[in-house]
Amino acid sequence: MLTILQLLGLDLPVPDHTTLGRRVRTMVLPARRPTGGAIHLLVDSTGLKLCDPSEWLIEKHGTRKRRSWRKLHIGMDAASGRIVAAALTDRAVNDAAQVGPLLDQVADPIAALLGDGAYDCLGVYAEMHARHPEAAVVVPPRVGAVLSDTAGTAPTQRDRHLQQIAETGRLNWQRDSRYNLRALVEAQIGRFKRVIGDALRFHTDAAQTTEIAVAVEVLNRMLDFGRPKSLRVV
Repeated sequence: MLTILQLLGLDLPVPDHTTLGRRVRTMVLPARRPTGGAIHLLVDSTGLKLCDPSEWLIEKHGTRKRRSWRKLHIGMDAASGRIVAAALTDRAVNDAAQVGPLLDQVADPIAALLGDGAYDCLGVYAEMHARHPEAAVVVPPRVGAVLSDTAGTAPTQRDRHLQQIAETGRLNWQRDSRYNLRALVEAQIGRFKRVIGDALRFHTDAAQTTEIAVAVEVLNRMLDFGRPKSLRVV
């Protein structure tokens, strides 16, 4: 079967899968460069299946088996569409606990953090305040959420969300707070699974972490190449 390099007419050595798997454990990618301005960081997570040597049995014989999976957490710049932070964890890790590790990867200042109800946690507000004190945290309070004890004198961001929802309704709050931008990160996760796939191919934690870092860089470059450059004609 012809390889891509043969089709391109290039005579270059290509390492086999075993060599790639061995090298990927120690490969270090360059740090992401800042864009130069404050960003709206959209966060979300999804599950990725683990591929193992017995997967072919499932496809060939339809064997019933509980498939293992890990959780991918991503942070995306709403304006550029680029994934600026990614973390791979065990499936039992909750989304809110990964906000800190994601923020540590972002080189840009953050104007706002937007996430779904899974991020409605005091720890998320604390992580943001510690790193970006002036940033907004736009997370819908869960059903049954109540105001803090200081809401009357010194309301928190979460208190203000609850008060606005009570006054204008949740749909108006979503529009006014720009929460609807979060749909972009859901689309990005769908794009990741269509282009990269919904499974991890390597079997060790270190190799899987590098696999995700490479996948993110590939997806970002693909989006950069496909993004049109518009010029205003006067």
